[in-house]
Amino acid sequence: MPLFHNDPVGLPGLAAMALGLVAFFIALMAARYRATRIARVADANSSRASWIWIIMQGLGLAIAGYGRIDASLDPMSFKAIVEGLATLLLVLGAVGLFDASSRTMGKNWSLVARTREDHQLVQTGPFAVVRHPIYVALFLFMIGMVIAYGHTRNLILAVPVYAVATWLRARLEERLLRHRFGADYDAYAARVKRFVPGAF
Repeated sequence: MPLFHNDPVGLPGLAAMALGLVAFFIALMAARYRATRIARVADANSSRASWIWIIMQGLGLAIAGYGRIDASLDPMSFKAIVEGLATLLLVLGAVGLFDASSRTMGKNWSLVARTREDHQLVQTGPFAVVRHPIYVALFLFMIGMVIAYGHTRNLILAVPVYAVATWLRARLEERLLRHRFGADYDAYAARVKRFVPGAF
């Protein structure tokens, strides 16, 4: 069976995914707007290398969504309704986590890894539970997408690509934060796991 074989899906999942894409775009634009309203402050440290891992994360998401969508499943069938609900929960949960994380970061939020001269070590909200909640949100969004599109086999390739890129991007950001905050960041990292509360 080919890697990019597609399972039949129904309209409820596709509608939930469309809603999730719109909601994520709005949340992303809101985060960018909040960042631009804040007075420009010089970067204390930044890394353009994070663009490599951003692109690779995007590639992982693209692989997950790649392929034809077979929308032949009866939209009123039990399977279509369950997939629709699962997609809705995952993508709206992901958008909510992204929005809460970017709001909590406030002026610290940025697409590219960097610290500001007035940077603060954020340890509240979602960051009290995991150190990289936005990457967790993107992973949840990816799972919702493969359910909605019937691309579950794509995860065989999409998950490793996304996971490696996320791991390297997170390590790069942590290096910048450790350089900026020293022992305070070490104490935070010892207390809060990267991606899975209490485990990993």
